[in-house]
Amino acid sequence: MEILFSANKGVNPQTLQQVASGGEFARLMFSVKFIMAETISLPTLILDEIDSGVSGQIALQLGGLMKKMAAHHQVIAISHLPQIAAKADSHYFVFKDSSKSRTISGIKILSDTERIEEVAKMISGSNPTTKALESAKELIDLA
Repeated sequence: MEILFSANKGVNPQTLQQVASGGEFARLMFSVKFIMAETISLPTLILDEIDSGVSGQIALQLGGLMKKMAAHHQVIAISHLPQIAAKADSHYFVFKDSSKSRTISGIKILSDTERIEEVAKMISGSNPTTKALESAKELIDLA
């Protein structure tokens, strides 16, 4: 089976692998999951980096749609985008610990303060600036 796709008006549809960028593919996959969530009873939706290749206003809209899905389903979203993370009701931090002889993965629920700091790190890197912390708080407050 082949899926034909065109992201632009006036362009003939072609196979996904020929024409879809990473961002277009991510948005298309999200659209399919969004439609499925409205028509099929799914208890949990896992969206693993479904926002790759998107940013800015599109990321904000995607986050809003995820929030809408979360009204009727449990949504677990793995994201590196501050616009998406800020919309979450709960924020977990997944990490790897290599301090011992073997690397282990862990997960931790973040407090409100830790959440602001992690979203700020998404904005400006491992040592967030005051402005990044302010931006993170604003994104979370607007959500």
